[in-house]
Amino acid sequence: MSGLDGPGGTVGTAEVHVWSVPLRSRFRGLTVREGVLLRDPATGGWGEWSPFAEYSDEVAAPWLRCAREAASGAWPAPVRDGVPVNVTVPAVGPEEAHAIVLRGGCRTAKVKVAERGQAEGEDEARLEAVRDALASLHGTDARVRVDVNGGWDVDTALRRLPLLDRAAGGLEYVEQPCASVEELAEVRRRQGVPVAADESIRRAADPYRVRDLEAADVAVLKVQPLGGVAACLRIAEDIGLPVVVSSALESSVGIAAGVALAAALPELPHACGLATVQLFTADPAVTPALPVDGLLPVARPDVDVDALARLAAPADRTAWWTQRLARTAALLDHEGPA
Repeated sequence: MSGLDGPGGTVGTAEVHVWSVPLRSRFRGLTVREGVLLRDPATGGWGEWSPFAEYSDEVAAPWLRCAREAASGAWPAPVRDGVPVNVTVPAVGPEEAHAIVLRGGCRTAKVKVAERGQAEGEDEARLEAVRDALASLHGTDARVRVDVNGGWDVDTALRRLPLLDRAAGGLEYVEQPCASVEELAEVRRRQGVPVAADESIRRAADPYRVRDLEAADVAVLKVQPLGGVAACLRIAEDIGLPVVVSSALESSVGIAAGVALAAALPELPHACGLATVQLFTADPAVTPALPVDGLLPVARPDVDVDALARLAAPADRTAWWTQRLARTAALLDHEGPA
């Protein structure tokens, strides 16, 4: 690995840029999102590597495989020109939630609930505000889903879901209400809101236990954690469930990989969770991945090099990320092809 001069440098043959962007609202406990953009000099293509800071090098390795795939240009041909997306609503107050939905312009909203430290009634108030904002934009032609991030036990899920379903005016689905696949299966059996599996797929040694235990109605796939577009297409084909492609809170460069996956799926019955660039205060793309009429266009990212310079992470964070990247690259190279 070479040393870095300012925001850019190289690791192996790839050009490296470490970026840092403040978020509009706290999300997943973060107020600033950081990551690395890699440019392949042979293709001129860009990929994003942005595993969360607490993840080990082993967990971060599939994220790097995804970035390399993206930079190489090895994405399948799309079968659609645009991908329907949801607006993502963090665990904010009802007024801010209402404003986020109005700005987002999407027909579907994904609302974070079960935030640690918040009262349960705050979830209902947030959902009611989201429902009202969607109704003002789209009438009854709108959908609301909630994301629990595995924060409930089964009893809590069974108690809370009817209340949230009522507050939302009907839930499209609940994403990862409990942590384990067995708990998801029980929640799905014992109540009527459809269940989507996220962490039970992307963090699992065997992502197909969700299928085998009939634990979910929807599979949520995140392209970076699962190792790239090709890897996700294999899972989508084998898991036998409708797929929602979702973001891992990436810049527009990382979102482009998710869009490529969604655009290549034979069927796409649900809006995807890929509009999270709306949560960023800035972005390194010439044209950020922001929805128009609830759709993201299918396109490869065009990076604004001047913006990259403005968004360069501080020197200590740049050093931390490039050292982490070198370790993860060595680990991935030792493993060989996926």
